[in-house]
Amino acid sequence: MFIDTVELTLSAGKGGPGAVSFRREKHVIMGGPDGGDGGRGGDIVLCVDNNTHTLSHFKGKRALKAKNGEAGMGRNMYGKKGESLEVIIPPGTQILDQENGEVLMDLVEHGQKVVFLEGGMGGLGNTHFKNSVNQRPTHSQPGKPGQIKAVRLELKLIADVGLVGFPNVGKSTLISTLSNATPEIANYEFTTLTPKLGMVEVDMYNSYVMADIPGIIEGASEGRGLGLEFLRHIERTKCLLFMIDLANYRPLIEQYETLKQELVKYSSLLSSRYFAIALTRYDGAYSENIAGDIEAFLAHLKLEVCPPKERYRLTGELPSYFQDYHEFDAKKPYFVLPLSSVTHGNTEALRFALSDLVQKVREDETRCC
Repeated sequence: MFIDTVELTLSAGKGGPGAVSFRREKHVIMGGPDGGDGGRGGDIVLCVDNNTHTLSHFKGKRALKAKNGEAGMGRNMYGKKGESLEVIIPPGTQILDQENGEVLMDLVEHGQKVVFLEGGMGGLGNTHFKNSVNQRPTHSQPGKPGQIKAVRLELKLIADVGLVGFPNVGKSTLISTLSNATPEIANYEFTTLTPKLGMVEVDMYNSYVMADIPGIIEGASEGRGLGLEFLRHIERTKCLLFMIDLANYRPLIEQYETLKQELVKYSSLLSSRYFAIALTRYDGAYSENIAGDIEAFLAHLKLEVCPPKERYRLTGELPSYFQDYHEFDAKKPYFVLPLSSVTHGNTEALRFALSDLVQKVREDETRCC
């Protein structure tokens, strides 16, 4: 089961109380107070583990609490510290305050360990309160309570390429063709109800992660359909692949502009990502002038048909567009490529072209850092 948001109350442990004790030994007259301090309460520690991909292990849980510190003992013995609670979360998890929605932490790196809430201090034993006036103190301090916070955990998947398109345009078929993902595939809308990740292998040394989210419909940024609920899963993607259906009743330009507007309304940052366009189902397109439709779409984007690199190994004769890697313009699609996932037409070319785009993004990120 895929769960990407949960609400929890996290509580650090309470400190143990200090002890009230007096030294009583043979041959030791008036030994005095020897009550030890209480142990500190356990912390809440957030641990990022990339072997965890959802928040489903929190299902049915409403509160998580670390252990309390133990009470102090005689002979100035300290109480044992409470055991810290390690909360395992997948990379890409945000911790938000339930009250005001403020983002408290954003954890994306595997192996990160962060002390989120600290346990309470243990109380002082009565040995700390002796003085010349009060040589037999009979009181100690109680332990202090640990920190408590009501939070909401939100998972935003981390991927290199995010697939964006209307329902039933072939996103699940494509990710199953290119990667090791096995999503449900059927000929009806909203087959994909939860995001899917797949690893696309290019060669022995290069690979990238592709994310498939439920289809976006017009008005998704305002809450229609499933798009709004899962749009956050492509916020962290390095680049986007718009999937435009050649066999759809909507014109190519209308599909593209609608998807683009929904991304702009949802997040201006997301809409500024590097992107490419795949024209899907060219094997099932019924238009007699399909080449003319694609040329009109390229003209709308102010692009010219451009020959691809030799290693892309294109199949078919439909027009396509590819940018030069070294003269990259982030405001234009890196490529516009017709493809068919069913017949594997141009899927290998898409695999290599997306790899080049991901490599370009990674180089830019390294240069900026």
